[in-house]
Amino acid sequence: MTQQTTGQTPGQAPGQATGQAAPRVARGAGGPRATRAPRVRAHGERFALLGAWALVLAVFCVLRPDTYATAGNLQSVLGSQAVLLIVSLGVLLPLTTGEFDLSVASTLSLSAMVTAVLNVQHGWGIGTAVLAGVGSALVVGLANAVGVVRFGIPSFIVTLGSGTFALGVVQWISGQSSVTGIDPALVSATVGSRFLGVPLQFYAALLAAVVLALVLEFTPLGRRLLFVGRSPKVAELSGFAVDRLRAGAFLGASLIAGLAGVVYAGALGGADPSSGQSFLLPAFAAAYLGATAIVPGRFNPIGTVVAVYFLSSGVVGLQMMGAQSFVQQLFYGGALVVAVGLSRYVRHRAAAAG
Repeated sequence: MTQQTTGQTPGQAPGQATGQAAPRVARGAGGPRATRAPRVRAHGERFALLGAWALVLAVFCVLRPDTYATAGNLQSVLGSQAVLLIVSLGVLLPLTTGEFDLSVASTLSLSAMVTAVLNVQHGWGIGTAVLAGVGSALVVGLANAVGVVRFGIPSFIVTLGSGTFALGVVQWISGQSSVTGIDPALVSATVGSRFLGVPLQFYAALLAAVVLALVLEFTPLGRRLLFVGRSPKVAELSGFAVDRLRAGAFLGASLIAGLAGVVYAGALGGADPSSGQSFLLPAFAAAYLGATAIVPGRFNPIGTVVAVYFLSSGVVGLQMMGAQSFVQQLFYGGALVVAVGLSRYVRHRAAAAG
């Protein structure tokens, strides 16, 4: 039997003339529009929190134009949340490795109180007192690292215990009372000096966020920390020093919390034995909410910056609308639950996508 000649080349669609180019098939079902849809969705997820922040600002600017929509209010919000931003960065670092640090707020209080007591009551120079305050914070971080990495105790338990112990030390060395009159040089370096009307502590916090973002995104150390958080078993099989990275995350968190305590002491002009605890819940809310923005599905410093000021803008707006002071606890508590849920959802989507 002879084969019928059709005048088609191999692979040519039936009915298509010889020499005519085959129609180009778009990747994925639905053609070019379908390929653009995932990219549009990805950009929407990255910048949704920024859009929500802009909406909050717009709403309260319309509702309270004489008080909310002012340069003074903007400067106040930016400056007043600097300590919270630094603490949130401290919370974020262990989270990148899959661990929790519930001691950061107590570590902040310890650093602030040690700095204030040594400077005010014992006459130490402010530089030496600051070093001692940060050093005391590192002791807490070392205890956390040993408990979690060396003895295998869950980080939730270890850091809760070390934070409670640190808070007891704060109450002890302060005599359960506030310490005021810290060296004016520290006050000037935090809230006393301003640039564009905003206290210098805001720029210090922003710089810390940028540095941490660069470390996590562009250095081998940062990539290893993130890898450990995604899959510690795979990271260990790949030859990474997983225990050292986890220990380093706890030490880094305590260092950041210690620096936050120094900034807080400068902002207060001293130290209060109990006020530092108010930072813990908002810091976790900001870290988890920030994981839904900029780099969705990953704890990231820039997303945390956006989350801190999104949350604080909402709280300030509600208070200007006449809400009672307890609205802050309600707002941050609700935000933490929503943020954890959103973060888990975004992480699952990212894992499913590849």
